[in-house]
Amino acid sequence: MQNSKVLIVEDEPKVAHLVREVLTASGFEVVTASNARGAIEQVAMEQPDLVLLDIVLPGEMDGYDLAKRLREFSDVPFIMLTARARESDMLHGFDVGADDYITKPFNSKELLARVKAVLRRSERNGSSRKDEEEVVCGEIRIDLARRQVTVSGRGIHLTTTEYNLLHELAVHHDQVMLHEQLLGAVWGSEYRNDVDYLRAYIHSLRQKIEADPANPKIIVRCPGVGYSLVTADGQG
Repeated sequence: MQNSKVLIVEDEPKVAHLVREVLTASGFEVVTASNARGAIEQVAMEQPDLVLLDIVLPGEMDGYDLAKRLREFSDVPFIMLTARARESDMLHGFDVGADDYITKPFNSKELLARVKAVLRRSERNGSSRKDEEEVVCGEIRIDLARRQVTVSGRGIHLTTTEYNLLHELAVHHDQVMLHEQLLGAVWGSEYRNDVDYLRAYIHSLRQKIEADPANPKIIVRCPGVGYSLVTADGQG
């Protein structure tokens, strides 16, 4: 929990500053965003351990809409920050996946207690997929420890880049990975806008591992967002 990274999504500068001061004084690393678009980019690139999310945000997406969007590609825990105290608002927050709900105004002790509690739950419940030794997708087996890929028991030769891309998808299987996430993780942050580059490698991977590359069932596309590696369980 020490040195955990927290993303604050808040358009009121005074509130954002206060929360940042409280968290940094307690040893947390803090990044901020003032709108939904910025928050999506920060979650994709910074991969925070927790998000503090204001409900009222400028632009087309409010906090609820942003929460739904985040859940399309990330399982990062988040706490709703809001001036709304109605039970219906709280239930709506939990419906979109919120891990907790803090009503403004709040004091520093309450904020820290809630943040630490959610992080503890996340650590306790998060049997990290990155610790898995093998990922199975139908007839495909990806041995993460040995860096080997087999289809119906037959070894598949992948280039280093192809394997690194498949590995990144595999350790986050059944989650949608943003284009920017994949490009940054496999090629580096300077490539994060080269979506055509990513498409070319996805095409190459599908040719090698999909039974019908023209109708992929394992590496599936989320239009305009990214890709997901779907396991047998994920398909069910």
